[in-house]
Amino acid sequence: MRQIFRFLTITILCGAFWIFPAAATPADIAGDGLAAESEEADIPDTPVSYDLPAYEDGAVKVIGEVQRHIVAPEDTLMDIARAYGLGYVELRAANPGIDAWAPVPGTALQLPGRRLLPRAAQEGIVVNLGEMRLYYFTEDGEIETYPIGIGREGLQTPLGKTEIVRKLVRPSWYPTPRMREENPGLPERVRPGASNPLGEYALYLGWPAFLIHGTNRPWGIGRRVSSGCIRMYPEDVKTLYPTVEIGTRVTVVDQPVKLAWLEDGLYLEANPTRRQSDEIETEGEIPRRLLDSALPKELEALILKEAKSGGLKKKEVDWTTARATFRARSGMPVKIADAKEPEPELSDETEDTAEVEKTEDSDT
Repeated sequence: MRQIFRFLTITILCGAFWIFPAAATPADIAGDGLAAESEEADIPDTPVSYDLPAYEDGAVKVIGEVQRHIVAPEDTLMDIARAYGLGYVELRAANPGIDAWAPVPGTALQLPGRRLLPRAAQEGIVVNLGEMRLYYFTEDGEIETYPIGIGREGLQTPLGKTEIVRKLVRPSWYPTPRMREENPGLPERVRPGASNPLGEYALYLGWPAFLIHGTNRPWGIGRRVSSGCIRMYPEDVKTLYPTVEIGTRVTVVDQPVKLAWLEDGLYLEANPTRRQSDEIETEGEIPRRLLDSALPKELEALILKEAKSGGLKKKEVDWTTARATFRARSGMPVKIADAKEPEPELSDETEDTAEVEKTEDSDT
């Protein structure tokens, strides 16, 4: 399900949920052949830069609202995520420790629908790898957002700017030489159909061999499982495809940690790192060994810089909440400082009274 928001006025459109033929099962995940490897913990995490660009003037900084879902019998987190337009890791990060396949009926789940927007030009398509989410800024002032699947370790989706150069309905899939070397059973061409991993719609990027496309494995959305392409739920790419024109700008950034001033204060949003995401997928939460014990100096400096831009001093930032938010990595924005109260304006009468008092003081 897509989520649509308008610039300046934020509106949540809650339409009917998609109906799926069957619930996800562990076999759906295993069938990808892309489950996290046990040696993954030995691979260094992807470096993160906290040198974020400033928001452009007039930029929308936040969209959506946190919602709640009461688990029903036979619910799985996979199906709940898909019904609400969320990715798998995104939902598990907001609800650590919940059994993915048999959540207890009656459990209240947080649905992380509120999110700070990435710091990037708000035009065309913006992909934020750090939260595994795509944003589409339409010509008529709406913001659509969708969960995505992205490239796994060693096959990361590239960063930078490109554009849509081609569109195709029911594309054929041509496995790369590397894929056929790893899996000699792959044919040179996979025609459109249920076995085609590109799904029914494909948007080709200016970077050769990289696409935004559907999938025949929807349970990989919100996970790092692709060979670098950007995967979408079939129903999401079906909605996006006709509205995106050839030549549409595409910007890919990696901002797992976001910071923004909203009307009532300064907010911090922290999404899981790659290694943390792998653990959330398999274990349902971030293990103690991967929890951050302190804020990185670069992030602390960025928070202080943003606080000062709002007229605050270092002591006016709730550093305890900032550290807890960064450590939890729930993917939901949390306020870490209150907005500074504006100075009261003096009325003409108040100014006259002050002037009289000043004159009397000078006479004495």
